[in-house]
Amino acid sequence: MNETRGLFMSDTSQDQLFSEDNDELIFAEEDDSLFFAANDIEREKFPQDSWKLLIVDDEVEIHNITKLALRDFTVEGKSLTFLSAFSSQEAKQIIQENSDIAMILLDVVMETEDAGLEVVKYIRDVLKNHLVRIILRTGQPGQFPEDVVIINYDINDYKSKTELTTQKLFTTVVTTLRVFRAFTTLEVSKRELEKVALENTQL
Repeated sequence: MNETRGLFMSDTSQDQLFSEDNDELIFAEEDDSLFFAANDIEREKFPQDSWKLLIVDDEVEIHNITKLALRDFTVEGKSLTFLSAFSSQEAKQIIQENSDIAMILLDVVMETEDAGLEVVKYIRDVLKNHLVRIILRTGQPGQFPEDVVIINYDINDYKSKTELTTQKLFTTVVTTLRVFRAFTTLEVSKRELEKVALENTQL
């Protein structure tokens, strides 16, 4: 897919995807009748009082489920603005165009077995973006062991899709955004100090 898409589902479909008894995300089979593209909505100006969260996954239902789980999400008075990418190439383009993305939920296996890991390298090594928080999500945790990935790639967490219940997803997003805020604040302070130091040397 070449365009970012907004995805919406009916109340009946939401009931099918979520189990209130065990608070687990249910990965229903993809049904094209449950969603529609809304490119114009996704392209609207992002509100200044929101956190940008990029979902990168080649499975449309994963985007749906994540958005439904976090639709009423707020942290420190700020809601979420969702961005969607369905391939590593789309992800790279969106990240390049939105340097203020706070958090990325990134699938590992997409068009290739290590597409997600290539996105990580692009963000950290090419774009030199070390502020954005990257959470890897995979449906095949055995293919890329957690310890190997954590050591070799600059990611901030590693989750299997099956372990991310609605509550755990919410907790992960809250803690991740708080870390992003802290690092952003430190970066701003660092730049201000560097500016003051430069001005002093010029006196």
